[in-house]
Amino acid sequence: MGLLYSKMKIFHFKEKIDSLPQSVNRILPPIHIRIKPTNICNHNCNYCAYRTDHLQLGKDMNLKDSIPKEKMFEIIDDIEYMGVKAVTFSGGGEPFCYPYILETVKKLAKTNIKFAALTNGSKLEGEVAEIFAKHGIWIRISIDGWDSQSYANYRNTSVNGFEKVISNIKQFKKYLGKCYLGVSIIVDNKNFKHLYELSKVLNEAGVDSIKISPCIIDNDEKINNKYHQLLYSDTKKQISDIIERFKNQNIEIFDSYHLLNRKFEKKYSWCPYIQILPIIGADCNIYSCQDKAYNLKKGIIGSIKHKSFKSFWFENKNNFFDIDPRFDCNHHCIANEKNNMLIQYLNTDIDHLDFV
Repeated sequence: MGLLYSKMKIFHFKEKIDSLPQSVNRILPPIHIRIKPTNICNHNCNYCAYRTDHLQLGKDMNLKDSIPKEKMFEIIDDIEYMGVKAVTFSGGGEPFCYPYILETVKKLAKTNIKFAALTNGSKLEGEVAEIFAKHGIWIRISIDGWDSQSYANYRNTSVNGFEKVISNIKQFKKYLGKCYLGVSIIVDNKNFKHLYELSKVLNEAGVDSIKISPCIIDNDEKINNKYHQLLYSDTKKQISDIIERFKNQNIEIFDSYHLLNRKFEKKYSWCPYIQILPIIGADCNIYSCQDKAYNLKKGIIGSIKHKSFKSFWFENKNNFFDIDPRFDCNHHCIANEKNNMLIQYLNTDIDHLDFV
């Protein structure tokens, strides 16, 4: 298997890259869309960035919003016509709490659009789980607690919540589909000493991969780094032990734990990734990225409440240049390194290309 986590994926789409600058009149469809079908969630995580008042992410989110069924089907018809390659369902809320998720993925399964989901895993069961197992590309479950009580404390759920998710993972693997099942562990100052313990449980449940990443506690880079510097050595040692322990087993350990430099400050005046991976919110607004979703002042690039996604996308390329990352995006940005690479690529002097 090739690299699943790579910042270089976009460079396999040269025609799309060349269409990105404002000076190019041709508008191509996005490659990948993240859809937040609902803001309703059956967990109440105390660290959730969408529900934390001091973080800009989700600051204008209405917890009751969900995409109407007719609009969701219209979106799928549009993106199939446009040639969009992939869709990921995420929150906002818990995508498997969306009342039309089964009908939605059944419809997607009849297209050539690849689909995936980020989920808490509590409702990954029954027919919708089987469809994902047989037709989806990947599922990634977020797990933070390492046992029943810690999981319940993190998520304000009953003490059987942890066992329920582990049971769902085991059942999902029994469907024998091709869908890649991963788990995301977000490291904080409570669980960082329990990463090995949790990874052992997940490996025994049969997950295909474990991704370990830092939590975001503030919009300021220095505050995040100060927080994680206290955990850094112990966390890295545990991750190293996990990688060594499972190196000969059929599980990938992806170490994404790092200090949060190069994620906040931006030196470019436009964001290429807006045209590559936009967000459709449960409020039927289009947002620039997952780090600015439900930010109506600086994250929104348009609305499809009263028009189709297809019409919105092609009607005015200037929509994609209203956000200046130097001033509007001084917060964590998952696309920052990718944007830097793309802008460097696009700014290369043509006369000097041959001097590689």
